Amino acid sequence: MVWFEVAIRLVVAFLLGSALGFERQWRQRMAGLRTNTLVSTGAALFVILSVLTPEEASPTRIAAQVVSGIGFLAGGVILREGLTVRGLNTAATIWCAAAVGALSGAGFLSEAFMGAIAVLLSNTVLRYFSHKINQQPLDGTDIELCYQCSLTCREKDEARVRSLLLQSLSMGDMKLRSLRSEDIAEEAGKVVVEAELATQNRNDKLLEQVISRLSLEPMITSASWTISEQQLS
Repeated sequence: MVWFEVAIRLVVAFLLGSALGFERQWRQRMAGLRTNTLVSTGAALFVILSVLTPEEASPTRIAAQVVSGIGFLAGGVILREGLTVRGLNTAATIWCAAAVGALSGAGFLSEAFMGAIAVLLSNTVLRYFSHKINQQPLDGTDIELCYQCSLTCREKDEARVRSLLLQSLSMGDMKLRSLRSEDIAEEAGKVVVEAELATQNRNDKLLEQVISRLSLEPMITSASWTISEQQLS
């Protein structure tokens, strides 16, 4: 293989990896323009190496190692925030960038272009449909919502605050998973009361009403709530 052909394959891998990375960078993801470009170019270099060694009995062996090895890099962009896992789509894009680079390095340029277009369509066009699906009710799915309420009060008012919180939350159809109290080390005499609730019917309005009403109580110094998703066991 002459140097000109090597250059063409590397340029294609570079450009297609940049296109995939640009979309990720545009959405402010952790692995963006440079990461996807480097992954695609690196995969192409490894595959070109196998092409340049005709004595190699299995020219696809290096490409197979690229497929498995890229998993370590993709795993680095997957983060867990509480009960929510983030970065799976970016990790999958990195994996696809390696595939596009491998195709470019092997000389399958039209296939590499089709693969890059498919990835871009997945990250753009299908994004709209995924948001539409996520807006549907969660009944019958394997996902449930987890609400966490947090109230801060004086230690002597802990029992009263727990009672008020339970009374306020009983209006909805949420299941109470836990109710706990913990002393605040930084503030003597202060306690944080936390309740965790689970439901498959989102009701942010109810939680906001509960927290807003409780925050008016003079014994409560701060009140907040958060929401996350988790898989049903």
